[in-house]
Amino acid sequence: MSKRYWNQYQKEIADDRYFYERSCIRQSFFPGSEAAFLKILREELGKDIHDDVNQHTCTGIGYHSDVVPFETTMTVVARLFSLMTQAGYENYVPSCVTSFGVFTEIVETWKEQPALLEKTRKLLKETTGREFNIPKNIVHPSDIIYKFRFELRDRMKYRLVNRYTGKPLKVVEHIGCHYAKIFPKHGVGNAEFPYVLAGMIEAWGGEVIDYPERRHCCGFGFRQYLVQQNRGYSLANTQKKFESMQPYEPDFILTNCPGCSMFMDKWQYVIAEMENKTYDKDGYGIPVLTYEELAGLLLGYDPWTLGLQLHQVQSERLMDKIGIPYNKNEKFKGVSGKLLPYPEKPEHLKV
Repeated sequence: MSKRYWNQYQKEIADDRYFYERSCIRQSFFPGSEAAFLKILREELGKDIHDDVNQHTCTGIGYHSDVVPFETTMTVVARLFSLMTQAGYENYVPSCVTSFGVFTEIVETWKEQPALLEKTRKLLKETTGREFNIPKNIVHPSDIIYKFRFELRDRMKYRLVNRYTGKPLKVVEHIGCHYAKIFPKHGVGNAEFPYVLAGMIEAWGGEVIDYPERRHCCGFGFRQYLVQQNRGYSLANTQKKFESMQPYEPDFILTNCPGCSMFMDKWQYVIAEMENKTYDKDGYGIPVLTYEELAGLLLGYDPWTLGLQLHQVQSERLMDKIGIPYNKNEKFKGVSGKLLPYPEKPEHLKV
């Protein structure tokens, strides 16, 4: 009975042949995550994934900020679908959770209002000469890593276990709102029991920490951050989550949304500098990792190639707990091999 009940919370995740769409935010803040995802799929799992050079924004932030009209967004998204169609793929994988929500909303709208679909086809044809098919399968990259979490586990060099104590690391997972709250049926576990990140943590040896504000927004909220006068609301939302998780002493935070990763990382720096307060015992903050960064670390990828040095809260202490080696002298080398200028140290947040 319980297995049949849980089946209601599953989703179809294609096995192979993916069209990948990059994220505006992730390209700006954590580009190593997308490179790691492509490497994991191609080299670890042997999958066919197409990374198109002609892709572009989905307008998601502009749409949700009431800057870009829905009709314009539908046409922009249709052009992205046309790139997928032209390349001969039908499984669409948007890197960004906001994009995932936008595509899901548009496809659901077209199902309910076929006239809008035909209008979009007409507008795209008139403006670009292009045509498109609706994807057969739209999934988020975290869905794919979740689907193959056990196959990846068998290839991993490390586990989410504290090598000093032998105990599982305690992990807080945070699901992006646009992943499971807009259209719950399109997320693993729906909005009630989102399991896409928890499944990875458990499969890779960690312990998922439940806490009161586990499903609270990260604080991004688009208009509550993009309007400068509203940024206090964004900070207060994130701070509420930190205060709720603090008593459980998590080893790190795992996210599946680029905005959530950015805010839960950078607001820790802001709070530390404003209030001389961190949410760990030792003043270093709680590391925030993307699921690609975590998978890459456990597979043995170089942490600086993954881009961990770009975070405000640094991860060396976490890597020490797991037993992952790293070279401090390589941390701030550029692609040329030359050392870049060291960033200024925060006044209160330890690094």
